[in-house]
Amino acid sequence: MSIGTICNREVITVQRDATVLHAAMLMRQYHVGDVVVIESRKNKTIPIGIVTDRDIVVELVATELDCEVITVGDIIISKLIVIKESAGMFEAMQLMADKGIRRLPVVDDDGGLAGIIALDDLLLLLSKELATLSKLVTREQKNEATRRC
Repeated sequence: MSIGTICNREVITVQRDATVLHAAMLMRQYHVGDVVVIESRKNKTIPIGIVTDRDIVVELVATELDCEVITVGDIIISKLIVIKESAGMFEAMQLMADKGIRRLPVVDDDGGLAGIIALDDLLLLLSKELATLSKLVTREQKNEATRRC
């Protein structure tokens, strides 16, 4: 299953010059834990960073910085890790594990923002798949018991 088929296509985004306060307000409004920082290049929306609720707490709240002055561009990490929408689910999980990240912006072949996938999304999908497999085991046992009686 490709990441493109399971990613969230409704990504909350901000420009680099948006204040951290604005980003936090968007997170609250849309009930999300991150915003993707973007810029426009050749009529494409290109992800250049990500700011999470944890970033805000660790970088600003804990250090008592003013979130009305600091921009998201000030706190994003310079090298954003992304994944192509054609990548597989297990490739995404491996990348997340290798890099120690919980969220991956999903890009198309031209590097344009296509969606986002989070650890929570993958856990939910995997738990549903495991539940389906466990039903198979139970059904197989019932079928065998019925055939043998």
